[in-house]
Amino acid sequence: MPTVPASPTAAQLPVRTAAVWAALDPLVGAGTPLRVLDVGGGSGVFAVPLARLGHTVTVVDPSADALATLSRRAQTDGVGERVVGVQGDGDLLHEVLADDDGGYDLALCHSVLEVVDDPAVTLREIAGALRPGGQVSLAVANRAGGVLARAIAGQPTEALAVLRDQETVTGRAGRRRFTHGDLLVLVDGAGLTAGEWRGVSVVADLLEAASGADAAAVRSLELALAGTSPYREIAAGLHLLATRP
Repeated sequence: MPTVPASPTAAQLPVRTAAVWAALDPLVGAGTPLRVLDVGGGSGVFAVPLARLGHTVTVVDPSADALATLSRRAQTDGVGERVVGVQGDGDLLHEVLADDDGGYDLALCHSVLEVVDDPAVTLREIAGALRPGGQVSLAVANRAGGVLARAIAGQPTEALAVLRDQETVTGRAGRRRFTHGDLLVLVDGAGLTAGEWRGVSVVADLLEAASGADAAAVRSLELALAGTSPYREIAAGLHLLATRP
C-alpha cells in the first residue's frame, strides 16, 4: 500500500493554524493515504498541503473563483491529480456528491458553521459522507475569544454585542460564534462522537504584531496553550475532532 510523506514540520506551519495541524497530524501523518472531504475549503489552504502529503482531497465550495484558485494552486504544487473541486453548498452534500460513493476517511469543516443557514443540517450532511470510523475536523470562531479581542481593542460596545450574540460585521451580518458546549450539541445531533478539542490562536493573533517577538517561541507557546484550560476557552477559535461510530 502506498504511504504518505512525513507531515509538515512545525516550523513550516502558520502559527495561527498550528494547533489544528497538530490535531490532524496523527491522522494525516500516519502513513496511509486518506480520502479527504474539505467542505468550504475554498482556495485550498488545507487541501493542497494534504494533497502534497499523498492524500486525495475533494473540495466542495460555493465560490467558483475560490475553486479556480484551488485548481491553479494544486497544479502549481504538482498535486492537481489529487485535488478535485466541486461547486456546491455543504447543506446539500447528498446532492452535490450524488455521483460519489462517499466513505470519506476525514472531513474538514473549517470556518463554515459560522455562515451557513443551519449548522446542524450542514454537520449532519458531512457526517453522512464519512465512512464508519471516519472523522470530522471542526474549526469555528469562539465567542469568548471574540469578546476578549474587541475589549482589548477598546471596543466595549462591540464586545458586549458579541457576548450577547448580536454581532454584526460589515458584509457578514449575523456571523455566528460558538462555545465548546455549542459544538458538543451539534456533534451529538449529527450522530458523531466528540473527541479532543483545542483553542485556535490563543495568543498568535495577540502577538502577531508584537515587535521583536520570537516566532519559534510564539509557536511553542501557542501549541502549549491550545489544549490547556483556561487558556483554550478564550482562544480566537475552537477546534474539535469528532468520529462517526
